[in-house]
This record gives sequence, structure tokens and C-alpha cells, in this order.
Amino acid sequence: MAALQIALNIMLAITSLLLTLLILLHKGRGGGLSDMFGGGVTSSLQTSGVAERNLNRITIILGLIWVVVIIALGLFTRFNLAG
Repeated sequence: MAALQIALNIMLAITSLLLTLLILLHKGRGGGLSDMFGGGVTSSLQTSGVAERNLNRITIILGLIWVVVIIALGLFTRFNLAG
């Protein structure tokens, strides 16, 4: 079970980084933090609606995987399955 917990910890780290990057790739809606960090510059670029939808789908799927990994690690900790 320790190998599974190590694999889940690695998966958590990878999904956390990827989720952060994907969220930062989203187009800013204006007036928020995205404008403060240069979102106003990228708003002049026209992005495809398909690309934005695919980015949304990937972000949601990765977010769900992240939540499942968090819950699994919590169950490991709660029931002391690590040994």
C-alpha cells in the first residue's frame, strides 16, 4: 500500500502543477487578477471558441482527477492504510 500512496502523492504534485498552468492559460474576463498580470495584453489576441472549450474540458477533467486523488490520500490517512 505504501507504493500506492507514493504514486498518489506524485500524481497529486503533477496534477496540481498542471491545474495551475491550465487555469492561468484561460482567457481573462476582464477586471480581475488576469488584467493585473498582463491579461489585458492577451485579450487582444483572438482565440478560437473550440480551443477555449477544449481548455475548459481539460481543466475540469484534471480538476476532478485532482479531487479524487485528494480524497484517496485522505482515506489512506484516515484509516492508516499506509502501514
